[in-house]
Amino acid sequence: MNRREFLKRGGVAASLPLTLQALSSGCATSAPAFAPTRQAGHLSWLEGEEPAVKAGTTWGQPWPEGELSTGQALRLLAEDGQAVPLQSWPTAYWPDGSVKWTAHAVPAGVVLGKQFRVEKGSGPAPQQPVRVSSLSGAIEVDTGPVTYSVPTSGEYLIRSMARSGAVVAKNARMVGLVQDEVDPGASVSRVSSFQSRTDRVTVEQEGPVRAVIKLEGVHQIDAGKEWLPFTLRLYFYSGAESLRVSHSFIFDGDDQKDFIRGLGLRFDVVQRDELYDRHVRFVGENDGLWAESPKGITGLRRDPGKAVRDAQIAGRKTPPLDEWNPGITQGLHWIPVWNDFTLSQLNANGFTIKKRTKAGHAWINADQGCRAAGTAYLGGVSGGVLFGMRDFWQLHPVQIDLRNAGGEEAEATLWFWSPEAPPMDVRFYHDGLGQETHEQQLDALKITYEDYEPGFGTAHGVARTTDFVLCVLGATPSRATTVDWANEIRRPGQVIAAPEDILKAGVFGGLWSLPDRSSPKKKQIEDRLAWQVDYYRQQVGQRHWYGFWDYGDVMHTYDVDRHVWRYDIGGYAWDNSELSPDLWLWYSFLRSGDPETFRLAEAMTRHNRDVDIYHLGRFRGLGTRHNVQHWGCSAKQLRISTAAYRRFHYFLTGDDRTGDVLDEVVDAGEALARVDPTRKLSNRDPVPGPERMQVGTDWGSIAANWLTAWERTGDDRYRQRLVEAMRTIGAHPDGFFAGTYGFDPATKELLAPADREAEVSHLSAVFGLVEINAELIQLLDVPEYKAAWLKYCRLYNASDEQKKAAVGRAFGTHLEAPHSRLTAYAAAQDADSALAKRAWKEFRLPQEFALQWTGERQAVLDVKGPQVLNPVVEAPWLSTNDSSQWGLAAIQNLALIGDAL
Repeated sequence: MNRREFLKRGGVAASLPLTLQALSSGCATSAPAFAPTRQAGHLSWLEGEEPAVKAGTTWGQPWPEGELSTGQALRLLAEDGQAVPLQSWPTAYWPDGSVKWTAHAVPAGVVLGKQFRVEKGSGPAPQQPVRVSSLSGAIEVDTGPVTYSVPTSGEYLIRSMARSGAVVAKNARMVGLVQDEVDPGASVSRVSSFQSRTDRVTVEQEGPVRAVIKLEGVHQIDAGKEWLPFTLRLYFYSGAESLRVSHSFIFDGDDQKDFIRGLGLRFDVVQRDELYDRHVRFVGENDGLWAESPKGITGLRRDPGKAVRDAQIAGRKTPPLDEWNPGITQGLHWIPVWNDFTLSQLNANGFTIKKRTKAGHAWINADQGCRAAGTAYLGGVSGGVLFGMRDFWQLHPVQIDLRNAGGEEAEATLWFWSPEAPPMDVRFYHDGLGQETHEQQLDALKITYEDYEPGFGTAHGVARTTDFVLCVLGATPSRATTVDWANEIRRPGQVIAAPEDILKAGVFGGLWSLPDRSSPKKKQIEDRLAWQVDYYRQQVGQRHWYGFWDYGDVMHTYDVDRHVWRYDIGGYAWDNSELSPDLWLWYSFLRSGDPETFRLAEAMTRHNRDVDIYHLGRFRGLGTRHNVQHWGCSAKQLRISTAAYRRFHYFLTGDDRTGDVLDEVVDAGEALARVDPTRKLSNRDPVPGPERMQVGTDWGSIAANWLTAWERTGDDRYRQRLVEAMRTIGAHPDGFFAGTYGFDPATKELLAPADREAEVSHLSAVFGLVEINAELIQLLDVPEYKAAWLKYCRLYNASDEQKKAAVGRAFGTHLEAPHSRLTAYAAAQDADSALAKRAWKEFRLPQEFALQWTGERQAVLDVKGPQVLNPVVEAPWLSTNDSSQWGLAAIQNLALIGDAL
């Protein structure tokens, strides 16, 4: 909407509470009631407290330019001052060759405390270094407690997992089911099974603290078909009993006949204990635990004795049989053995647990709850496997199957698509409605905001990543330990640097500052910034923005009449990074260090980097504009796949999957040769070169991809590409007002168009161009580019007279408040106080962008039945476009011209 409409429909109240009241009950989630302390010069845990389980962890931290040279040894000092083993590696470089970002890993079992720090110098070696050995047909990894055998090819991901020479688990593999029909009334569908096949194994790190093995392969159907290419990484930490697994697959099936019925990680557990000394555990919610034995000895007509019962309930070895009540030992064979157990979570708000004695007999309902943690244990008092999945219920439908718990080898399957759920259906959601021509499609766009085109709404090439943990234990874990592991798996401990230190390092363009409530107006802005993030966090829970393909994204626009987000209306549904919510959330975290902001931003990155980007096929390297389905819109664009949105997560965490996607899009500009994003527009001015590149959305995305590649590798090719393109823009008389340049995907050259009337789009600067340009100007000395950008920044919100004088015409101004940050940037660069005042006037606080509705309308409403299905908190005036761009403008204006407010 335009500014007038926005002002008419809503605003912000300074008195609005920062934390919204959650109206939903039962399965509603709430934020922690504390704010972690961040101490400058130190690292800390994201949630504030050190995790109870210390499984080994990895994080990233920045360095000011020139401070850290390559090859410089680093050490970690715990809170008590003791040096801790540390493995470090660079993940980005400054233009002078010094290290910009490092990633670090610490062993399992290490106590760091709440505040700790990395400094220059050599540290101690780990007591149990990870050892990686290449054997015939396999790679062996020894963490100290556990030895793993990883085949270099074939059907198994891990051949064996052993403690003290005894195999505890083996034959880990990915499994699945696919069927060829889903519609009611169709002929009987055929269901086929498939299993992973490793084709390539790469040792990416060899220790001594962390080792990483990357497996690449496909899934193979019994009939011989190969599909769903995957990348899987195994993470091993010194001294760890646990193994982290990250699995990413790409959907490359036929959406008309390849309906996934199940996807899961399966492995076998060796059972050596007596049946009554074996244990099954499922972790529920709020530290709840379902814990039983395949052969229960409590509640019987004959009591085996309190010591015996207590041992089984606790998971300890029971006393010898001669210490049991003799009245029961002679009849143990009459107690049924429960061989099979299942926990299924088919939606975000309910799970069930059931068990049976064996196949061919009925399942017995055991219990149920709202949201399972996704962690289980299968084994006995002499050992077993505790395992779990991150974001379990959020990524429903999911399921855990334990089979043959009474046999010599039990089988565990963690399904990240449950076979009890309806098959996965990724077909486009409507039949096209007769939109055969571009003219018809553009006409329909005016109604539903959906850019449809036959054949473009395909899921072929989208991906999804699932993270697992396998703990190879020497005994049944205690109840408290089981719950501690579940908490670590569902929300892994994350180390971060203090906001002051990230800001001091000068990374991410310097477009942010620390929160400042020193004046009423600044407080008002800060309060709304905090409120906005909390509002979206609660919307995720109240609107149930969960599910395998959906979790992590948010909706685009609200429907005031139905009191719902427009989940079913064309381009108003899933946001898919439209107008940069990713940037807004990450900059919000950088300045606040708030754990909930981080988790919201991380979930968005993990979703958007996989689901909203094509990883193979015709659209490879491009992302999809907002739609009812994440892949549904025919606008396949660089502005969605850009590295600008994902680089924060990579540098802050060292996440390898995010790094893979950053690699994928380095040359995403080549996709312009396959898909012309402006193909539906008529009367386009000609440009030199084979392809067209919009100077805002396209160039900003390409620049982010090249900049990130240059930072990560130090390869001068990418710097040269950037400099040459920047010079081309800077040398053009109209610079950014030229609008569209030519582009040669083969040579990566940006080609200057002929002089013509100024071409201006309100979207040019709202997909990361502002933020990336700040970094380009910071890192590269191209004066003409800087001048062209500052001209654009000064003029976009300028008066008609100023625009006519500068570019020959008075183009319209849209998104005035978001573009105030361009004015602010020019004011800060030129030390222009008058321009700074103009920027705040464009931003219009406190009156026009206040949070309070006037008249009869309220800022935030509590809406209950019968108006809605579930009670919700509603801000009917707010859209994600507004939130993202208002948030970025507020953050950057405070940083650039805060003193002028």
